[in-house]
Amino acid sequence: MRRFATSLFGQVVFALVLGVILGLAAPDIAAKLKPLGDAFIKLIKMIIPVLVFCVVVHGIAGAGDLKRVGRVGVKALIYFEVLTTLALALGLLVAMVFKPGAGMNIDTSTLDASAMSAYMSNADKLTSGGTVEFLMKLIPTTAVNPFATGDVLQVLLFAVLFGCALSQLGEHGKPVVRLIDATSRVMFKIMGIIIRLAPLGVLGAVAFTVGQYGVSSLKQLGMLVLVFYASVAVFVFAVLGVVMRVCGFSLIKLLRYLREELAVVFATTSSDSVLPQVIAKLRHLGIRDSTVGLVIPTGYSFNLDAFSIYITLAAVFIAQATNTPISTVDLLSILAVALITSKGAHGVPGSAIVILAATLQAIPAIPAIGLVLVLSVDWFMGIARALGNLIGNCVATVAVGAWNGDIDREQAHAVLDGKRPASLAPAPVDPEADDVVPLPGYQSRA
Repeated sequence: MRRFATSLFGQVVFALVLGVILGLAAPDIAAKLKPLGDAFIKLIKMIIPVLVFCVVVHGIAGAGDLKRVGRVGVKALIYFEVLTTLALALGLLVAMVFKPGAGMNIDTSTLDASAMSAYMSNADKLTSGGTVEFLMKLIPTTAVNPFATGDVLQVLLFAVLFGCALSQLGEHGKPVVRLIDATSRVMFKIMGIIIRLAPLGVLGAVAFTVGQYGVSSLKQLGMLVLVFYASVAVFVFAVLGVVMRVCGFSLIKLLRYLREELAVVFATTSSDSVLPQVIAKLRHLGIRDSTVGLVIPTGYSFNLDAFSIYITLAAVFIAQATNTPISTVDLLSILAVALITSKGAHGVPGSAIVILAATLQAIPAIPAIGLVLVLSVDWFMGIARALGNLIGNCVATVAVGAWNGDIDREQAHAVLDGKRPASLAPAPVDPEADDVVPLPGYQSRA
């Protein structure tokens, strides 16, 4: 019991329970603790751009084979498209089978459109330029801009170019590689300091939510929330479980290995809050640096499994709740449009509602004003979205690593079995070594 209480996981769980109690007992005070959760997430986001840059550049420069890096990228994109398509299809299937919106008989003329104005405005901006505009936004205006704005995809693009150029410099590039290696070690040390504040962040986030909305708010539109949670659970344990089994690993053991990160995501409803720790843990699992560095940041925008389930489920729910008839063509249109709009989710304020609005704008048959119906339960659905997305991206990294032969299976099994405890502490740097010193958690392989 003492070991549990002193562990980060135990402290996070304690903070979560305390937040619920405080929210119920003193909602006015609890609502004022929101800055604790916001500050924790901001601290994490502060180091994400530099950390992603260092991991990706070091991974590519250390790989020595740009063709291998290219294969990882292509395989990752193929995997993302297959899995997100399955997730979108699952959302449609569940919505048509369980009909969570049937019987609500909502008159759209009675809904308050003012609550949707900000979301619809962002949706218009998101869809105004189409696919070309989305791709153009991946290119930063300057090399420094993505670090200032925190745009992970732009950082990733610059890091890939930087890493490829650095790998072609040979001996001349080694001083830069060592500098990036040293910088990454500093960033991981900073991460170790920040993550100790996770219990405070969890306390603030949970206390605010319970104090502001109350536990009873779960009753409203409870069927939609229940169906969504069940759908995410089915996708995680059935689909992702099979993927892990095909790769030769256990999903349950992976979830146990990531329990601290999952607890933080559960409380903050943000997978960004654990991105640095996830990168470190997957590298400690024995997955090659370049694979982790490419798959995880890219997956945060292109592999949103639970988010994909949400889009199609919510779209059909709104149609059912407003008694809007939808044809097979409409269902296929939802699937096709969501394949595109879901890729722009990361980094958009109120992303879930915004992306759903963008999807519905492309399907006139469904009244977009119906989005008001899901606003009140969006936070609760956000918990499952964040958890499902994080698990999906971790499984994707393992799958792509196994597919490309970039995972040390002996190391991975030892870590998942608890024989090699996870550690974010970097290995000592040898300043006299001629070879690049591997980042912490990565085991060199011939």
